[in-house]
Amino acid sequence: MGNLIIIGILLLLTGMAALYIRKEKKKGAGCIGCPLSGCCTGKGCDSKKENEKE
Repeated sequence: MGNLIIIGILLLLTGMAALYIRKEKKKGAGCIGCPLSGCCTGKGCDSKKENEKE
């Protein structure tokens, strides 16, 4: 019984992580977890990067 609970919790956490990654990719995040993920090179956000460095 205890093994089933642990397996259920692991499946739930894995599913939640997959849904989070899917949601972030739909928003256009290139590197999930990176503070500049929405403004990587090629996205046209160079001025935003320069302002954050100051």
